[in-house]
Amino acid sequence: MIHSFRVYFLYFVQFFKARLSYRLDFITGLVASLFSAVGGIVFIFLLLNGDTVTSLKGWSREQVLFIYGYSLVSTSLFGLVSVNLYRFSDKYIVEGQFDRVLLRPLNSLFQVLFESFNLESVGGFLLGVGVIVFAAAKAHIVFTPLDILWLVVTAVSGSVILIAVFAAVASMSFHFEDRLGLVPPVYNLVMFSRYPLPIFNRFIQIFLSWVIPFAFVSFYPATHFFEPEKQEFLGYFSPIVALCCCGVTALLWRLGVGKYASTGS
Repeated sequence: MIHSFRVYFLYFVQFFKARLSYRLDFITGLVASLFSAVGGIVFIFLLLNGDTVTSLKGWSREQVLFIYGYSLVSTSLFGLVSVNLYRFSDKYIVEGQFDRVLLRPLNSLFQVLFESFNLESVGGFLLGVGVIVFAAAKAHIVFTPLDILWLVVTAVSGSVILIAVFAAVASMSFHFEDRLGLVPPVYNLVMFSRYPLPIFNRFIQIFLSWVIPFAFVSFYPATHFFEPEKQEFLGYFSPIVALCCCGVTALLWRLGVGKYASTGS
């Protein structure tokens, strides 16, 4: 295991060196990523302007911002290693590049994850941390050492949930080839995790809690920091949900790899 993680770390180092050889391109991508994330923050400020609209179904602007920042941190960690999941069907199945992956004595899923990185997501991560600090100060949330530990653990758990879900969706490509893939449509659902779950209808709440558990990425764990009437006990199950998602994904991925028959060319 130590050898494997060393190899994956070297994957990252080599990609990082290659990426920084085009520094202007990297900086441009970083700025574009930041602008994309800032757009959501501006939307919240425009919607909850503090004059005509002060809350969203009882959720204050500071609480909505806090959840949004929480989501940015998890989705940025996920975005760092999710590049190849997004285009898995086209790149690895249709083009047959998964053959190359299977020739190496390493876990095939981890190879797919660590062959490419989205370094620009670092900007979203830093912005997310900044939004959390800003919203916490406005909402008079005081962090204790345990709170900070909870924030770190659940941010990582949230990113693991996202990786597991999208790896499971990508594994469906082993059973039927298509260039578009199933990942892009599901990716749009991540946007729901950036806002309080109760503002959506009951069907969406159930779907995001028990079918595709994106509510455990940010909303449920974020409520740990709110007043008792808005705390969700389910938030404390976020790390367990992450482990369960990993177990299901490992099974689906193994079944998918067993079905892989190359391109025949």
